[in-house]
Amino acid sequence: MIPLLLIRHGKTEWNALKKLQGRRDISLSPEGEALLQGCSLPKEFSNFQWLSSPLKRAVQTAEILGANDLQIEDRLIEMDWGKWEGFTIKELRGQYGDAMAENEKKGLLMCPPSGESPADVQARLHSFLKELKKPTVAVTHKGVIRAIKSLAYNWDMTDKSPVEFNWSAGHLFTIDEAGHPHAKAVNIKLDTA
Repeated sequence: MIPLLLIRHGKTEWNALKKLQGRRDISLSPEGEALLQGCSLPKEFSNFQWLSSPLKRAVQTAEILGANDLQIEDRLIEMDWGKWEGFTIKELRGQYGDAMAENEKKGLLMCPPSGESPADVQARLHSFLKELKKPTVAVTHKGVIRAIKSLAYNWDMTDKSPVEFNWSAGHLFTIDEAGHPHAKAVNIKLDTA
């Protein structure tokens, strides 16, 4: 079993506005950077390898947290929100009405026009998880973490999440030889100076 600590990137301007960012390469906001300053991983993770999504907000977060020998892993990129990118969920519900509600009810199969479903994200992540060979910190995105969480808890995303995640904390999984994640510890607080 390979330990995998997942960390969501820090806050961006679009996070503050509740806009779906998807693949848009947005930097951390000044507030997001300030909240991360002085934070680090608990010592138990000091020998883990560091990986990051290729998007700036994830790379910046990893660097601020003290990533050593950071490597970019393209499969950790955020879910592709397609034509929904840049909109809030509230705006989309207003624009699409019943069609949006029906799409949201699909859970793992919910898919934005020209985008990815959470099930697509899981499929993209399968080879990544199966290839993990050493303890790893991965700085990534909410959509990616939710996809892994869904696998670990056998949650189809059609109802309330079985466990609440604090998005400014770390979430530790162990990955078995088949590439399946198992929840080990959630809401691990970052150390602060």
